[in-house]
Amino acid sequence: MTAEERAQIVVDLAAIRHNVARLREVAGVPVMVVVKADAYGHGMVPAARAAREAGATWLGVASLDEAVALRAAGDEGRLLAWLVVPGEDWAPAIAADVDVTAYDLDHLEAVAEAVAVTGRPARLQLKVDTGLSRGGARREEWAALVAAARAGEVAGTWRVTGIWSHLACSDEPEHPANARQEAAFREALAVADDAGLRPEVRHLANSAGALLLPSTRFDLVRCGLAAYGLDPAPGRLPAGVDLRPAMTVRARLALVKPIAAGDAVSYGHTWTAAAPTVVGLLPVGYAEGVPRAAGNRAEVTVAGRRAPVRGVVCMDQLVVDLGPEAAEHAGEDAVLIGPAPAPTAQEWAGWCDTISYEIVTRLGGRFARRHVDSAPASGTAEPTEPTTEPTTEMTTEPASVPTAVGEGGR
Repeated sequence: MTAEERAQIVVDLAAIRHNVARLREVAGVPVMVVVKADAYGHGMVPAARAAREAGATWLGVASLDEAVALRAAGDEGRLLAWLVVPGEDWAPAIAADVDVTAYDLDHLEAVAEAVAVTGRPARLQLKVDTGLSRGGARREEWAALVAAARAGEVAGTWRVTGIWSHLACSDEPEHPANARQEAAFREALAVADDAGLRPEVRHLANSAGALLLPSTRFDLVRCGLAAYGLDPAPGRLPAGVDLRPAMTVRARLALVKPIAAGDAVSYGHTWTAAAPTVVGLLPVGYAEGVPRAAGNRAEVTVAGRRAPVRGVVCMDQLVVDLGPEAAEHAGEDAVLIGPAPAPTAQEWAGWCDTISYEIVTRLGGRFARRHVDSAPASGTAEPTEPTTEPTTEMTTEPASVPTAVGEGGR
């Protein structure tokens, strides 16, 4: 039996194209689709191609390695990377025509050294910290950074192509931090303008900002989660924004057996059957990224019916309650995340006291990942309505747990 037959993540590329097209319509400005962290668990290269087909003029990644991997896979469009550590080699990304991000003067020095190695000017973006207190230059350092960036531009070392920041509370549009951050960003842009910088793009909005905060859209919006069909601000999406989840997660029942009243399930005996029932064993667990916190909280769907998870989620397996009248057999499918009536990633987030970003991004391990296309693209044309069962099968790859989870697309 193959890994695909045992447990798989199925990603519909038509859904990604649909979502990117809708985001472009709503935002009214160019869209950067963020494909960091293996496209939030959806597969970086296929997701990037689908995003480009839908008209994404930019892609965004966290690490330089991710950017270089996209170039190696054939992507030639505008591409931004933003997260480095001291001593990291910037040269391959600069040689591959990637826009890189500087937070401070040390970054500028590293970029200049890489430019000397590659023999070609860099495309450089500057990030200012407007209140997230994470990556980016502090406002006290901003004037010196833009002055040095302008000097490097005059010297021909780089071209400053963008200035950007990142919102902390855009999923709460009424939060006062949003207005404060926007004001700080506008102030930073004015300082850069006074220094003589004329960037191609100014960008602040992430997925929630793009959908809920029109004044933060500027020249470009960075959309991560929304591109994969998940709601970045649950319950707050504007009417008519039709996002389609691209991911379905399923596993086959490895075993079905009856248990008696009083029988306890899994480590620690945290659940005991109050009456006779039938349980099913699924061959996935926290090694595949299924949260251990889902024990006794989450549900899956078997034969179109919800089946609750019973007991602790183990490393390789979990147990679900099929009910006393269950007729299912080993080998039948269970859907962990998928179209109704299956649970959504947001439901899993609620059960596990987290966010849907973490649910989809952490899934990997021994899941096989299969890309399908329910509406094969023709150029950049709008895809037709996808069916529940995707029609065009594409490549299968082992899923992996990504390592670069960070900034720009939340």
